[in-house]
Amino acid sequence: MERELRRHLTGGRFSNVPVITSTVMRAVKGEGNRTTEVRLRLALVRAGIRGWIVRESGLPGTPDFVFRRERVAVFADGCFWHGCRSCNPRLPRSNAAFWKAKMDMNRAKDRRHSRALRRSGWAVLRVWEHDIRGRLAKVVERISTALKSRKGVESQVRESP
Repeated sequence: MERELRRHLTGGRFSNVPVITSTVMRAVKGEGNRTTEVRLRLALVRAGIRGWIVRESGLPGTPDFVFRRERVAVFADGCFWHGCRSCNPRLPRSNAAFWKAKMDMNRAKDRRHSRALRRSGWAVLRVWEHDIRGRLAKVVERISTALKSRKGVESQVRESP
């Protein structure tokens, strides 16, 4: 993927990047982000929702929250990195072709991972950063509803031939 993205950069390198942009982009964390994962984790605890594992590896896409018993995978997607169409995040002006390709590739990867999980019998929930910031109660309710509807899924999976 990295090689594919570098095709969109002049000479395969970032160029003409303002210092402030470089500083901001370097500070962005991929996980443990307070505005998404940590905020959602605290809301799940407050709501009394238990039984989740954070960023369990071994599943396609490494979901942010995994409820093994109910087979529910929750992804907390950042609006910029996953190209939220509601927020329509502005691309950096320098190296815009790279950033557009990166977001397009991230969305395609998200679809592949969701499809692979669903084919394996998992329910997949994708929640946007803007929903976690603005409608946290609705996000928690959505997760709770998914978990309730999937109760007993683990026994069905074990019993199937």
